[in-house]
Amino acid sequence: MSTAHHDEHESAIKTPKQLIAAVVAGFLVPIVCIVLLVQYVANGQKTGAGSDGQTPEMVAARIKPVADDGFTFRDANAPKQLQSGEEVFKSTCAACHAAGVAGAPKVGDEAAWKARLAEGYDKLVSHAINGLRAMPPKGGNPDLDDIEIQRTVVYMANQSGAKFKEPEVKAPAAAPAPAPAAGDGAAAAAPAK
Repeated sequence: MSTAHHDEHESAIKTPKQLIAAVVAGFLVPIVCIVLLVQYVANGQKTGAGSDGQTPEMVAARIKPVADDGFTFRDANAPKQLQSGEEVFKSTCAACHAAGVAGAPKVGDEAAWKARLAEGYDKLVSHAINGLRAMPPKGGNPDLDDIEIQRTVVYMANQSGAKFKEPEVKAPAAAPAPAPAAGDGAAAAAPAK
């Protein structure tokens, strides 16, 4: 037999020193890898006992209600605060009337508004309150008061060449005085002696 065939079956370890080094490396390399992984995991930021995750500020931040961010609460029983025409335009009407979406006349385009202004203020307000073609009633915001719609029509029309007068807000009617109690009326009716 040839020596070439015999060389194919030899191992890379030829001396006892190489064997000892291979056995030691076989034990040490996995142990070193495990120690490094434990160090990596143990040094991470912890949220729990012994960390800053339990400080009063961190606890308060976690339990703070989501609804408190960016919202103002209104008293449902308070009288409604009417918005100006510009405010309603920006919040409701600008979506269509600023860009001319779905055939809506752009605010400021006098040519587009000329025929509409010729119909008159009352007709424009009626269309705004009741809706017209693609425009829903009150521009899609049913919470708007009619006076807010009137203000918005004046704002938009005046920006587009009209000279409409701002509508006046009627003062709320005074509440009737409460009726006197039954005992109060009898005492008042009795003559003094």
